[in-house]
Amino acid sequence: MQAGSQRQQLQQAVRRQPTDFIAWVMLADAELEAGDLAAGERAARQALQLRPGHPEALARLGRVAWMAGAHADAARLLGEASARAPQHPGIALWLGHALEDADDAEGAAAAYRRAHALQPDEPYIAAQRLAWQRRLCDWQDLDVLSRQVREAVARGHGAVEPFAFLSEDASATEQLACARLRAAHVGAAVRPMAPAVPRQQGPLQVGFLSNGFGAHPTGLLTVALFEQLRVDPSLQVHLFALNRDDGSPIRRRLATATELHDVAGMRHADIAARIRAAGIDMLFDLRGWGGGGTPEVLAMRPAPLQVNWLAFPGTSGAPWMDVVLADEFVLPATMEADFSERVLRLPRAFQPSDTTRALAPPPSRSACGLPSDGVVFCCFNNSYKLNPRSMARAFRILHAVPGSVLWLLSGPGEADARLRAAAHAQGLDPMRLVFMPKLPHAQYLARFALADLFLDTHPYNAHTTASDALWAGCPVLTCPGDTFAARVAGSLNHHLGLPGMNVADDDAFIRVASHLGNDSMALAAVRAELAAARASSGLFDMAGFAADFAIFVRGLATEHGWQGPHAA
Repeated sequence: MQAGSQRQQLQQAVRRQPTDFIAWVMLADAELEAGDLAAGERAARQALQLRPGHPEALARLGRVAWMAGAHADAARLLGEASARAPQHPGIALWLGHALEDADDAEGAAAAYRRAHALQPDEPYIAAQRLAWQRRLCDWQDLDVLSRQVREAVARGHGAVEPFAFLSEDASATEQLACARLRAAHVGAAVRPMAPAVPRQQGPLQVGFLSNGFGAHPTGLLTVALFEQLRVDPSLQVHLFALNRDDGSPIRRRLATATELHDVAGMRHADIAARIRAAGIDMLFDLRGWGGGGTPEVLAMRPAPLQVNWLAFPGTSGAPWMDVVLADEFVLPATMEADFSERVLRLPRAFQPSDTTRALAPPPSRSACGLPSDGVVFCCFNNSYKLNPRSMARAFRILHAVPGSVLWLLSGPGEADARLRAAAHAQGLDPMRLVFMPKLPHAQYLARFALADLFLDTHPYNAHTTASDALWAGCPVLTCPGDTFAARVAGSLNHHLGLPGMNVADDDAFIRVASHLGNDSMALAAVRAELAAARASSGLFDMAGFAADFAIFVRGLATEHGWQGPHAA
């Protein structure tokens, strides 16, 4: 049964039996699945009125608060529900989500562990526990949990989130299986719109759907591109923002360069209708399975052509996505069979960036907690990428380069302390790990000037962070793998003309980093090579990127009957 018809049946059921507590709870779930927070809240409150203090009703109100971004209220409501139903794994799971967003990282981990202990064979709960332990750099039972999650995908369980699965040491074939299972689950719950008719003439209406249109990696990567596309008369660019205006300069620039539609908090069907009403010919999904997106909207097929690009580094596995846009390095021909979409490539790196950014003078080393002398290796990737393999090779590099330190982005909860404990267990002074708090983008970017070499992670490597490092003049050493997520930093190096910074395996990674750390002249030569490539290569040429991007859009539209902006 499709979700829409089930929702209508539940609405009819509560009209017939307004005292049916279970029906009200089920209706709250159905309304929330449809993205209608107001209707979900009304149903949950009606259930709570029928049975005051009931944990199922409290939990639904907690979900409403969580989906609305009221994280403290969500944590309070779900905490009360969980206390009243301590043996309920689903409520413990939702409490974990709420505590994550309420910045109680260790509390979230405890909730996920309890949910998993209550239902140890449920792969979705195992995957949530695994993903959060990775964020906390809590490596206890990591291999066991990862094996459970990968085996669940192999058995056809569609409960594993494809974004979290990118952090597992899985093949591109496994990633496709995971994405297809998730897409099948989403597709079964929506009713597609009537097919859209491709445009035959006039300027192409090109849409982009994301929750990152603001001070977010997606906004930072795309804003200069959209500013360049504004002058192309064949394209009219529309942004459909799932996130509310954050008041940032990036959001203002995006709104100036495009027609920005604020669809935050709208029901999925209403967002799809808004896209259809705008006459969008080609819709780019700039979120994918990354969380905070709306795959349900794309599953409704609001646009005749739908493209997976930039934000999710892998296949959507979804029949409603027609094309994935990549480049020849990040998605070579050998990987095409593991993508459900038709693969098309730009003649440059698939990733744009904001090349209008000025680099502010950095603070002193001492102000950042760094030693005045010695090599500073850095890795400002998110903490979930700092897995045992990546950290083990970083520790070996620190051993090989006396006086060096590793500068990391501070993680949630006790993540930093766990990493220092891991360093100590490998015979290193824990204080050789230095942590940088999260900072406004300009301040963070300036600090790359204090770092000598960026040490990438595997299998999920640096993406936006690698672009930031290279733009700021810090070389990135990476070991490209066999999945999209493991090849993005390598693509940037490749298109910069720095193939020597892409190495074959962990031994080569350790050898090259140790050599550069111990040979100041060799390191200076690499940094000079990067500075020259940054100025001369096409990686940071956004006018050129915009021209290639427009050619791609027009070419794909022409294949589907478009005759040009001025066709009679």
